[in-house]
Amino acid sequence: MMSARRSAGLAALFAVATQATCVGLSPALAADGWPARPIRLVVPFPPGGGSDASARILVPKLGEGTGQQWVVDNRGGAAGNIATDIVASAAPDGHTVLLGFATALTVNPTLYPKLPNIEKTLQPITKYASAQYVLVVHPTVKAGSVAEFVALAKAAPGRFNYSSAGVGSPLHLAAEMFRFRAGVDIVNVAYKGGGPAAAALLAGEVNLLFGSVPATLPHVRAGKMRALASTGPRRLALAPELPTIAESGFPGFDVTAWYGLLVPANTPKAVVLRIFDETLKAVKPADVGEALGRQGLEVETSRSPAAFAAEIRAEAAAWAKVIKAANIKAE
Repeated sequence: MMSARRSAGLAALFAVATQATCVGLSPALAADGWPARPIRLVVPFPPGGGSDASARILVPKLGEGTGQQWVVDNRGGAAGNIATDIVASAAPDGHTVLLGFATALTVNPTLYPKLPNIEKTLQPITKYASAQYVLVVHPTVKAGSVAEFVALAKAAPGRFNYSSAGVGSPLHLAAEMFRFRAGVDIVNVAYKGGGPAAAALLAGEVNLLFGSVPATLPHVRAGKMRALASTGPRRLALAPELPTIAESGFPGFDVTAWYGLLVPANTPKAVVLRIFDETLKAVKPADVGEALGRQGLEVETSRSPAAFAAEIRAEAAAWAKVIKAANIKAE
C-alpha cells in the first residue's frame, strides 16, 4: 500500500489534464528532441515471466527505430500497482514507458478503489501482443467439451474446484467470468502463481484450470490434461482444432490478456504518436511474431492511442460487473 504522502503527491499529478504538454514545450519540438537519452520500459513483473519475455523481444526493435537503447526495468509487486505508480510519477517526457498488462489496468481499479484514477494518470499508446487462456480439466473429469462440463457442474453444485494464481489474478478472473456466464457453482483454490496452479491440476488436487498456453498445451499433448476450449474471440493459432468458449455456447465470451505501452498522462501528443508508430513497426517483422508466438502470444496492435484508451475503459467496466457479481475482494 502507498503512503498518505505518496497518494497526496500522486493526486496532485493526476489533476493535470491528460493531453497537456510540458510547459513552454510544443509537441512538435518535443517530438524533434525525443528521445534524448535511453528509454526505461517499466515491467510490472519479475524477470522470467511472459511479460518480461515479450518486453525483451520488443526492445531491440524499438531501439533500432528510435535510435536510443530501451532498458527493461522489472518492478514486480502489488498486482502491477508499483510499476504503474512509478510511470505515473515520472517526468512526462517519453523517457519512461509502462509495459501495461490487461488486469493491472482493467481489474485493479475496481479491486483497489483507493488507487488514483488511471485515466487521469496514464496515456495509453497501443497494444502490441495478446494471449488467450485455455480451459483444461484433469483427465478424471468425464467431460470432453464445455457443454459436457457445464452439465456435470450444474448436476453437482460445488463439487468441482479450479486452481488459480490468487484472488484477482487473470486465471481467477477467467474462471469467474466463466462461472458467471455459465451459471455453475465451481470453487476457487488459490495458489501462489500460475506454475503452482498448473501443478495442482496435474497432481489431481483440483478439477480444472484456466491456464496460459505455455503452461497447458504441452501437458494436453502429453495426455496429462484435457483441453475443452480457449478463451479468446478466435481459435488459437497453436491449436486451431480447439473451439473457443464463445463457439461452445457462450457468444461474446472473451477473456484475453494483452500487453501494451503507456506513458505519463501529460506526455506530449507528438511523442505519444512517435512511440505508437515505432511500436507498430517493431512488431511487424516475421521474426518478432515468431518469437512472441513461442511465448503463446500473438501480435495485436491498436488502431490508435484513443482506440486503446477506449478499449481499456470498456474492459474495466465489464470486469467491474463480474467482480461485483462474484463479490471478489482484493487480498
